[in-house]
Amino acid sequence: MRILLTGGTGLIGRALCRHWLAEGHTLWVLSRHPERVAHVCGNLVRGIGHLEALDDELLDAVVNLAGAPIADRPWTARRRRLLWDSRVTLTERLVRWLASREQRPELLISGSAVGYYGDTGEPLVDEQTPAGEDFAAKLCLAWETAAQAAETVGIRIVTVRTGLVLAREGGFLQRLLPVFRLGLGGRLGNGRQWMPWIHLDDQVALIDALLHQPQASGAFNACAPEPVRNAAFTEALGRRLHRPTLLPLPAPLLRVGLGELSGLLLGGQHALPARLQLAGFAFRHSHLATALDDLLGQARR
Repeated sequence: MRILLTGGTGLIGRALCRHWLAEGHTLWVLSRHPERVAHVCGNLVRGIGHLEALDDELLDAVVNLAGAPIADRPWTARRRRLLWDSRVTLTERLVRWLASREQRPELLISGSAVGYYGDTGEPLVDEQTPAGEDFAAKLCLAWETAAQAAETVGIRIVTVRTGLVLAREGGFLQRLLPVFRLGLGGRLGNGRQWMPWIHLDDQVALIDALLHQPQASGAFNACAPEPVRNAAFTEALGRRLHRPTLLPLPAPLLRVGLGELSGLLLGGQHALPARLQLAGFAFRHSHLATALDDLLGQARR
């Protein structure tokens, strides 16, 4: 297949490039630094600095994963604008370009996050649950809405609502490891908030499965079928590293330091991958303990 990726130099994008190159697909990655793409994503991946570079190329699919990291720093007005522009504005530009093409890809797979639902507390969340009301939820809703506009020109849309991605290099887990290895880790707030998570290998596998499923459309929750609470995640990581986890971060301290961003850490979603399971997708890493064994065991070798 001939595939264009946005966000191809990110954690998920790099893994997809490795997988799809091995499968023999032709890949382009839209990047602000196209000269770096081959080094980051693989020698056979072609970097482009603007969409019009592909005006004369045939495309089978577009995978739209671009977006500035949402949890790296507090949501100042400037940061909110960057988060919005890097997701919503870019997707709107992408859809306008797709609509202008004489030849259009059949499929657009577009990113989103389980933050779409907001902080849902205890009730189970599936793809039918409505969007939340906080900034992260509104951002995801606008991102999805921008992608869905491509349906008006005959492009099939698949939306991937991703949880916390656990990986050997980069991502959420790698930011935690230095603190936990020093024995300074602990739960966030009361630790009862649900944490929908997914192993990077399963994230790549499910996107690949959706790419090759001609009937797939609409939203899919990309999270393991066994979500855990923050306290259980903390305990499992400490146990895997043979370190204590006795230093919680109090909720008031997080709220003072991070403002509204703290809601991402103190809230959560009891989310299940209902549509993936209905479609028969088989997760390789359903349980957190075995996922951590795989990731941390591999990292030490």
